[in-house]
Amino acid sequence: MSNEAWPALPLVEWRDTCTTLHLWTQIVGKVRLAHTPWLNHSWHAVLYVNARGLTTSLIPYPGGGFEIEFDFVRHVLNIEVTDGTGAELALRPESVADFHDRLMAALRKLGISVAITDLPCEIEGAIRFTADHEHAAYDAGYAHRFWRALLQADRVFRQFRTGFVGKCSPVHLFWGSFDLAVTRFSGRRAPLFTGKAPGLATRIMQEAYSHEVSSAGFWPGGRGVDASFYSYAYPSLPEFAKAKVRPADAFYHADLGEFLLPYEAVRSARDPDAALLDFLGSTYEAAAVTSGWDRRALERPMGAPGVCRDVEPP
Repeated sequence: MSNEAWPALPLVEWRDTCTTLHLWTQIVGKVRLAHTPWLNHSWHAVLYVNARGLTTSLIPYPGGGFEIEFDFVRHVLNIEVTDGTGAELALRPESVADFHDRLMAALRKLGISVAITDLPCEIEGAIRFTADHEHAAYDAGYAHRFWRALLQADRVFRQFRTGFVGKCSPVHLFWGSFDLAVTRFSGRRAPLFTGKAPGLATRIMQEAYSHEVSSAGFWPGGRGVDASFYSYAYPSLPEFAKAKVRPADAFYHADLGEFLLPYEAVRSARDPDAALLDFLGSTYEAAAVTSGWDRRALERPMGAPGVCRDVEPP
């Protein structure tokens, strides 16, 4: 893959669009949340990268289901219903409140009844969706770049995921924190989580972190940080922050409590895939070693297309 496959994504150039798009994905994500049975670690509420942008996948609904897709190629929001009906809404500069109202009206017209909580999640000082006329930017070019960056991250994360035979999450986008993530589990229970996030009940956070994890992801940036790949452990021992990880551009961010690798460092690397896999592998190893995971039982060589693994005798 050439470096052109990894587009430049400086947050300063599309911050307003990023903020607005984040809030739009929260509205769509909450529609999925309202109709999908609860799954461990909130995996039922996420979005997925696809060939056009981001999708809810099929959302169950009486008599069938429906799917909502952000198409960042044609710049439309697609709603497809299993009865053959559907709707298409243009993605354009408009307020969060207007986006919310257009989506809800389109769903009602399709016979889909849905009610969502009006307050965004994981955003300090957030404005209610129906009252947010402040965030209204949509730069189609940068929305497309963001999707292309997600495509590359998703592809490499999926490859990394194949090297682990323990419990592991799908690669998915959490619309609360607006990051693409993949999470490995040791199989052991974790101490009761005590952290807090705006707009999230404590029990949701505690269920999300009920078991030991090593989690990695991609984030478009914020809080003084540009677009970056990240990796953290829960619980995290003091030795984790001191671990030597790769590549050379990776570092531990004490305020965030995680290792970061700037997206630009990956994008500009001679081999972006290798640089990112090195980061994912070395930070996972730091978590597994410092927390004493059973690595022999959990790890395998990364998979290859069409090649089945041999199973060791029990």
